[in-house]
Amino acid sequence: MLLSMTGYGAATFQDEKLFVHVEIKTINNRYFKLSLRIPDTYSAMESRIEPLLKKSIRRGTVQVNIRVQSKIDNSSVEINQQVLAGYLKQLRDFSSQQDMVSSAISLEPLLSLPGVFNEGLDTEQICKENWPPIEKTLEKAVENLLEMRSKEGKAMQLDLQANSHTLRKLAQEVETYAPAVVEHYQNRIIEKLNKLLEGNDIELLPQDIIREVGIYADRCDTSEETVRLYSHLDQLESVVDAPESNGRKLDFLTQELFRETNTIGSKANHAEIAKCVVEMKTIIERIREMVQNIE
Repeated sequence: MLLSMTGYGAATFQDEKLFVHVEIKTINNRYFKLSLRIPDTYSAMESRIEPLLKKSIRRGTVQVNIRVQSKIDNSSVEINQQVLAGYLKQLRDFSSQQDMVSSAISLEPLLSLPGVFNEGLDTEQICKENWPPIEKTLEKAVENLLEMRSKEGKAMQLDLQANSHTLRKLAQEVETYAPAVVEHYQNRIIEKLNKLLEGNDIELLPQDIIREVGIYADRCDTSEETVRLYSHLDQLESVVDAPESNGRKLDFLTQELFRETNTIGSKANHAEIAKCVVEMKTIIERIREMVQNIE
């Protein structure tokens, strides 16, 4: 089952003590890359969150935003005046540099910035107590993410199968034109030699033609490339239908398909084969673009 590397999943948990909201967005990347936003109090949880995500997501850029709000004793919370003053100074400096109209700066939006509040609480204990609901919410968000990635992957699977089928038909069409390449060359060389030898009383020996045509036939033979092309298509279809998504292997097979198609185009000097090769390259490029977004 193919999985798209692009997806979105969210989940929320709430009880009388805690509110947790998790959002996960993923985009394509050759490797696993985590971008995590979480309140400072819970920053120690990163070492737990990344392994949890890696169980279900093997590669891609993973953007995780976790919001946690808990009911705590206000007496244990203090405003860090030095940090808040620093934010205010930066805003005023920025306003003056940009020639902005001077106006009163509201403090309320600044209160949500990192470091403004000092919570006189044991963060280690907070993380320990609140990890179970955060973990549960995170797992639910991952589940929703995978559901979306799976749906997109199914659509990709159908499209890849259709493109593979079309590519196979074009390869078969190339095979039907292949004998005509040698025949066309043979007729052309006989015609040219007869014109050159005309009036010179020189006999054109069949073995000379056979030797020349044989050399050309060997040079323009594409049967080996066609066999490998079919083999790569078989493997691609097998990977597409496999129970586990494998974008890396599909990417490699796409490169091999392009290599064989390019060789066929360079060896076969035939107008109809050239048309087929152009269409084949177009389809392989579509496959390549899609494969880049498969996990």
